[in-house]
Amino acid sequence: VQLQASGGGLVQAGGSLRLSCAASGSIFSNKAMSWYRQPPGKQREFLAIISSGSSATYADSVKGRFTISRDNAKNTVYLEMNSLKPEDTAVYYCKSITGYWGQGTQVTVSS
Repeated sequence: VQLQASGGGLVQAGGSLRLSCAASGSIFSNKAMSWYRQPPGKQREFLAIISSGSSATYADSVKGRFTISRDNAKNTVYLEMNSLKPEDTAVYYCKSITGYWGQGTQVTVSS
């Protein structure tokens, strides 16, 4: 397994979750990593990207609520999600800059 996402679940609106994505060293080291999500019945959308040097860029829809970070010693990228809304309900995916996708983790936000 190249990318393994985890941390999804059911949370009430206003709550928080932290997603993790563990990667093999060959696709993580010195490479940017990103998070996407796919809401039910919709296309997959970009959320955030973090460079190898931890510089981050966010989609407007999550800016100020979500934080991407990485632990290079653990080959892991994180997505801290705060102030969650029902419209954040989706399958969340991590992706390496080289094109590998994780298997996705379901996040459900109840109103």
